[in-house]
Amino acid sequence: MFRRRPFARPWRQAAGGVPPMLRRANELMAGGDYPEAAKAFELLANGAMSRGLPHAPILFLQAGRCRVLAGQVPSGMVLLKKGLALLVERDQTMKLQNAGPRVVADLKRLNLAAEAAEIEAYLRSVLPGGLVTPAASAPAKLRLLPTACPGCGGPIRSDEVEWVDEATAECPFCGSAVRAE
Repeated sequence: MFRRRPFARPWRQAAGGVPPMLRRANELMAGGDYPEAAKAFELLANGAMSRGLPHAPILFLQAGRCRVLAGQVPSGMVLLKKGLALLVERDQTMKLQNAGPRVVADLKRLNLAAEAAEIEAYLRSVLPGGLVTPAASAPAKLRLLPTACPGCGGPIRSDEVEWVDEATAECPFCGSAVRAE
């Protein structure tokens, strides 16, 4: 009897617990292949959203960032807004407070002032206390993390991760434990 192989799922996990496609997307981004990285992140984001996984918003933000870096600004803005809207929908205010200003800063750095203003206006409308700049919310104790997740290779920022304890953070992309130095 002939059996069909099931369709490949983008969030299939490897032996180490990290989906190979996520690791590949981060490698493509680190290598500067933004169009291909954007495709991979978008596929992962859609898969994560359909499964209700907590990583969907950050994957949409990363896909949008890749599209913008690839020069595909309109489609990148759609993905950035989708990632931010998911954070609002899921009531993840702290993550929105951290990710939103970073998106605005990235757009300004790329001389996309109109797009940055559009995101800023959106953030002001959805954040209960208004937009807080990263400098205004200085951390009490600076903890150094590796710049990239050892599991998936995704960028790690100490102000955007969820801390499990004083020395361990969770990767926003794959959920791996990352130890502070």
